[in-house]
Amino acid sequence: MTPQSLEMLRDAIRDFARAREWEQFHTPKNLVMALSVEVAELTEPFQWLAPEQSLALDEKTRAAVAQEIADVLIYLTRLADVLGIDPLQAAFDKIQINAEKYPVEKSKGHNTKYDKLV
Repeated sequence: MTPQSLEMLRDAIRDFARAREWEQFHTPKNLVMALSVEVAELTEPFQWLAPEQSLALDEKTRAAVAQEIADVLIYLTRLADVLGIDPLQAAFDKIQINAEKYPVEKSKGHNTKYDKLV
């Protein structure tokens, strides 16, 4: 099955958890902890790479990274579902907040944090 939307993915994850009676374990605390573990696992393949190397992963590493990205997305989607948060709306809202913090004319080509922009 290839989900065509975030809602389809959310429902597939929900069904997966329900079939295994895992809802009891999917508290926000547990999901955040699991998410943080998966983010750490996603970080590991990049830990000692030079920037150029991180842009040119071999196929084995790329496949491993894809699996970790999937785990992160699954836990993040499940957390949003349990909390009743629309992750797409939250992301679009955050982009708007960031646009105000980082106006193009002040931040273009710079990685300066918003509170240090002149």
